[in-house]
Order: sequence, then structure tokens, then C-alpha cells
Amino acid sequence: MKEKNVRNFTLTAMFLAIMIILAVTPLGFIPIGPINATTMHIPVIIASIVLGPRIGAGLGAVFGVISLARATVIITPMSFVFSPFIANPLTNQGDWRAVIVAIIPRILIGVVPYFVYKGLHRLMKEKVRPVSLFIAGVAGSLTNTILVMNLIFFFFKDSYANVLQVTADAVYGVILGIIFGSGLVEAIVAGIATMGVSAVLLRLMKK
Repeated sequence: MKEKNVRNFTLTAMFLAIMIILAVTPLGFIPIGPINATTMHIPVIIASIVLGPRIGAGLGAVFGVISLARATVIITPMSFVFSPFIANPLTNQGDWRAVIVAIIPRILIGVVPYFVYKGLHRLMKEKVRPVSLFIAGVAGSLTNTILVMNLIFFFFKDSYANVLQVTADAVYGVILGIIFGSGLVEAIVAGIATMGVSAVLLRLMKK
């Protein structure tokens, strides 16, 4: 038990270090139009599968806090949807609901992949583990993209339309474009990374 705790602590620290490195370099948040594509969800997904949903959720919460802090410090036209400290352009006030957008989906990134992987692995067994890991990685990434973009629509539809200079009726079309555009690219990258790294870590942990 002690050896397992030391191993889990070491891996958690490693994932946390990777997230911090991604956060302070351009690799973590890549600007694409009005939003940032991210790679910071990948360590959270892998941690969820390898270390379980509790540690995964904790690292996801760290990702959310980093996202909130970054939106507060590096101000962009969309910062108000991730930080309650940045004024909404329509109300000229910060909105506490930005905390929900920034943190809740990121916590779920650390939960969903674990259960997707366990369910698929139980069905498909060891022979097709790479497929289970790939799908779990994709599921974790899409959890982030779909929830974040839909929460933005639910909470900040009019403000989002104002920033993009489109009508409110056109906002969800833009959101779908992001989900099926950069969101799918993020998901495929996350799936490949999860499949490669998690397979190695799971083998090492089994030994």
C-alpha cells in the first residue's frame, strides 16, 4: 500500500508539473480565432485513466483554476467567460458564472475518461486496449469542448454574440463550428496521446 501511495503521488506530481509547463508556455493554450485550443486537458485525461477519477478530478480542477487565472491576467475579448474578475462587455461587471464555465467541465475531464475506458475495456478486453484508450481520450477532450461551449451559450449568449459581431441567433452555429472544427482536432490529438502514454504507464504499473 505504501509503495502504491508513493507511486501515485509521484505520478500526480509529474502530471501537475507537465500542466504547469504547458500553462506557462504557448503549448498549453493556442489561440484560434475567438477561442484557445488547449493541450492541458491531455495530462488530466491520462491521469484519470491511470490513477483514477479522484486524482483526475483534482487535476482537472487545477486546470480550471489555471484557466481562470490566465483569463484574468492575459485579457482577451473572451476572458469574461472564464474569469469573474473581467467585466462582461454588455453589463460592465464580472459574472460569477464564469467560474462554472472555467472549472466544472475541467473537473469532468478527470472523471469521464476513467469510466469510458473501464467500460470499454470490460467489453473489449486486453486485445483492443489501444482502441479503448483512444476512445477514452477522445471522450475526455469532447467533454471539455462540448460543456465549455454550451455553458458559454447558456450563460453568455448575447455577450458572446456582441464580441463576435454576429446576431444572437447565429451564436450556436458558431459554437457548433468550433466543436466540429478545433474541438475534433483536439479530441483526435488527445486520443492519440492517451493511447500512447497510458498504455505504457498501465503496463509499468501492472509490473
